[in-house]
Amino acid sequence: MNFATLGPAGSNHALVLSQYLQARGQYNARIHLFDTFEAAFNALTQGKVDFVMQVTAHPTHSDCVGRYMHRAFPVDSFIAPSKPLGILTRRDVDTPQSIGIQPATRYYTDLSAWPTLVEEATTVKVAEGLLAGHYDSGITALDVAHQYPDVLRVDLDLGPALDTWVVFATTRLSNDPILWPDAPIMQLLDY
Repeated sequence: MNFATLGPAGSNHALVLSQYLQARGQYNARIHLFDTFEAAFNALTQGKVDFVMQVTAHPTHSDCVGRYMHRAFPVDSFIAPSKPLGILTRRDVDTPQSIGIQPATRYYTDLSAWPTLVEEATTVKVAEGLLAGHYDSGITALDVAHQYPDVLRVDLDLGPALDTWVVFATTRLSNDPILWPDAPIMQLLDY
């Protein structure tokens, strides 16, 4: 089986897809990382991969659902946390003026202290831009600060984002609602 998602290696998509495949017992599945979801969904609809996994918080999610409506169908969904995130700032900057963000992270905290917001495609790209000096701060994985403690400091620990993830295939499963009988919500409902 061939599964596709957004890269690069080290991204939340790559991490969560690996965890998903382990949880589903798909130890021999191959992971293909794409630069864009359009490329991943094109690979799916052309038969080059069997599945695409996408987080619903990704800015292109609704576009992909619409663009591939009659060719790519949701076949599984689940809830999973991202890597712990934070606002990291270069140590050589006392008063940061610019911050790199992946669009889905824009509202994770108040960003009004940064006059300049720079959008990147992934939190990995934010980390790369931060380390390259393209901006003063960035919302990215906390482990980047641990990898570069002499270069970066943690200004705010945001923790992991808890997101809904969807797996797509080219086969429609049903026209009826498909419910998870033992879903965690059952603990919250009065049954």
